[in-house]
Amino acid sequence: MDVNHVNPVLEAFSNILPQLGLNNIEKNGISVKGKYIKSRGVVIIIGIIGDVKGNIIYGMSVDTAMKIASIMMMGMPVEKFDELPQSAISELVNMLTANVAMNFSKDNIEVDISTPTLIEGEFTASSNSDKVLCVEMSVDGMLIEVNISLEKNRI
Repeated sequence: MDVNHVNPVLEAFSNILPQLGLNNIEKNGISVKGKYIKSRGVVIIIGIIGDVKGNIIYGMSVDTAMKIASIMMMGMPVEKFDELPQSAISELVNMLTANVAMNFSKDNIEVDISTPTLIEGEFTASSNSDKVLCVEMSVDGMLIEVNISLEKNRI
């Protein structure tokens, strides 16, 4: 795991979230985890292939996901985490990770991203690597855990 893979992710949060009305973005901390990621309620997994390969696993509580979805949907009340707010959160992760890919390209690192997979409930997700760098982000007081499991592709 290369710590230089963190900066494109942090930059994506600063680039994308203010466009959606989420402005108070802070990095709470960074830690190293093992292969297994425990769900906070909602987990969105997105794959990355190319010069760098692996995945980014975003995690948040259902309450946080509903609040963010409501903000993304212009304040529409979200009382249940059904298809519409799930779609909004998946799109958020898609926008964030697409921006991560663009940030990598500034350093001549070319990557493609997969379609996000959203899972709700209590479970443990498995990353593609034994070591995962976890960045806990606070977004307008809501916690989003970003688990980064990327490595240079050795073709």
